[in-house]
Amino acid sequence: MLWVLFLLVAWGAATVSCVQLCLVSARAGLLSGASADDVESIAAGHELTLYETAFLAGGPHRVADLVLAAMHLRRRLLLAHTGWVTVLDPEGRDEMERTVIRAIGPQGQSPIPPVRTAAAGADAVRALADRLVAAGLALPGGGEVAAAVRAVRGAALLVVATGAVTLLMPGQEHGPGGPVMSLLVWFGLPLALTVGCLVIARMEVHPYSSWASPAGQRLLAANDVPDAGAPRDVLAAIAVRGVRAVDDPALRAALGGGPGGPLG
Repeated sequence: MLWVLFLLVAWGAATVSCVQLCLVSARAGLLSGASADDVESIAAGHELTLYETAFLAGGPHRVADLVLAAMHLRRRLLLAHTGWVTVLDPEGRDEMERTVIRAIGPQGQSPIPPVRTAAAGADAVRALADRLVAAGLALPGGGEVAAAVRAVRGAALLVVATGAVTLLMPGQEHGPGGPVMSLLVWFGLPLALTVGCLVIARMEVHPYSSWASPAGQRLLAANDVPDAGAPRDVLAAIAVRGVRAVDDPALRAALGGGPGGPLG
């Protein structure tokens, strides 16, 4: 009867992950049901800053990338293609820049990935997120939907794996109908639950990684982002499209955490 333990694990993973996805989706969808007039009224009269644009387009890590790139282009930091950052001017112009300088530390030099992570989780970025949520431009719990969807996908794979192990395990009682029927009956339901949740999430809350509410998405769509030009043009492109919008390969490598690093 060891197969019962596998069945309990499969059901537990499927149930917990699906409930979590439902809760997160419900919270993230508080503004998704707004009417067109409501969306228009929220978006009207609000001109996004670069920091706000970066957060709505890519979340906290996009904001950190923007601050690092801005300070590099203004010769306040030196971002090396090896993945290290060096402070050139220790006086930050705003709280975001001061947050990055504090994250680098008193030595004035640090690998970029921990600085990026610390800046993305700093109070200044959380305050920015709270202001955007209060203004109706960002979703509460933004980014949590993507994590919940990944958890449901993982649960679906776990159900398949435990079912396969049950089928292949010798000497186990699989119930009436033989092992194949047992696999279909006992493990089919949690698999159907997870797949059904993924299908519903795809229809209702896709794209999963969206940080912006419908009003925020409208403002982002209205932004005219140039491909190249002045430093502010480069920063605007980074805010909307991420590090992949940067033409400079050294800057791309630096913000990606060095060779082979992830690009934001």
